[in-house]
Amino acid sequence: MRPLILSLLVVLAGLQWALWFGRGGRMDVREIRDQIEQQRAFNTEFEARNRGLAAEVMDLKQGLDAVEELARSEMGMIRQDEIFFEMLEPPVVTRAAPVAQ
Repeated sequence: MRPLILSLLVVLAGLQWALWFGRGGRMDVREIRDQIEQQRAFNTEFEARNRGLAAEVMDLKQGLDAVEELARSEMGMIRQDEIFFEMLEPPVVTRAAPVAQ
């Protein structure tokens, strides 16, 4: 009777080890769940980015205002009857310290 109980305990311990630490066990499931959560966060970020890009595409397809704004901001274009003023910062002049003789 004792060897039977001992062998059953060994089998039970082996099954528990496989459940917790083996391939497809609880540790793997936890790791996969963490990866799924990270992927969902990644997907959410890119879905928001894609919605913004889709809205920009719709603006560009529907009206000239978006095209004009894009041309002005990215290409520096101006209308024919406009005057362009560029405000530059004055150069910073640094004075060298006198050399001791």
